[in-house]
Amino acid sequence: SLFMGLVTPEGLWENYDGNIRFVDSAGNIIADQLDPTNYQEFIGEAVESHSYLKFPYYRPLGYPDQSDHCNLNSGIYRVGPLARLNICSHIGTPLADVELREYRDRGKGTVNSSFFYHYARLIEILASIERIEILLYDPDLLSNRLRAEAGINQLSGVGVSEAPRGTLFHHYQVDENGLMEKVNLIIATGQNNLGMNRTVAQIARHFIHGSEISQGMLNRVEAGIRAFDPCLSCSTHAAGQMPLHIQLIDKNGIIVNEIWRE
Repeated sequence: SLFMGLVTPEGLWENYDGNIRFVDSAGNIIADQLDPTNYQEFIGEAVESHSYLKFPYYRPLGYPDQSDHCNLNSGIYRVGPLARLNICSHIGTPLADVELREYRDRGKGTVNSSFFYHYARLIEILASIERIEILLYDPDLLSNRLRAEAGINQLSGVGVSEAPRGTLFHHYQVDENGLMEKVNLIIATGQNNLGMNRTVAQIARHFIHGSEISQGMLNRVEAGIRAFDPCLSCSTHAAGQMPLHIQLIDKNGIIVNEIWRE
């Protein structure tokens, strides 16, 4: 897949400011310093009948053929810790940059395995701790100019930041009284939707032979989803284990087997 996230003009790891960069699976920059407020020019949003979640894609390469699991020339992209460490040139804090070099050595350059998401999170936690120490010495922390108050000065606005799970787009349109007229959100889980589907398909091809579904597949599917989205059980209010229901459907649409974990 492609990878997307925010970087500074110098390519530094970024979470709040900066512009959008896309790299391919080999680490080549295919688009850089894109203005996040123009997200609709480079991100398309598709829908599928089987899901309530949107399917964002990189518009210049088009929406992928869902039946072609080997098509590399498609607009599938991933966001989040794995993507952020793939798109940046460096992090900018000493300890995290050392870990980043080792991480890339282990991953053979650009890291494509989704199971490296957790490894990437650990590096970002270290980088955040280093950044916190730097910020604690920022004189602005004790300033009385840390809060801004404003009324309605613009009827449309786009906010973009790197949330823990990935890049987050919020687009609001309001009237003269500040009442919402239109809202569009592109969240990290949605942007990873195509990637998560491909992950489940890869797991299925490995575990399913004939009409049998092994218990091990339930664990592997959960591990694949949580690599992208460890907060999924919280956001869906699931307590304890993630409930799973897997159906095996033949080409005629007939369910030949299914397995549950409540």
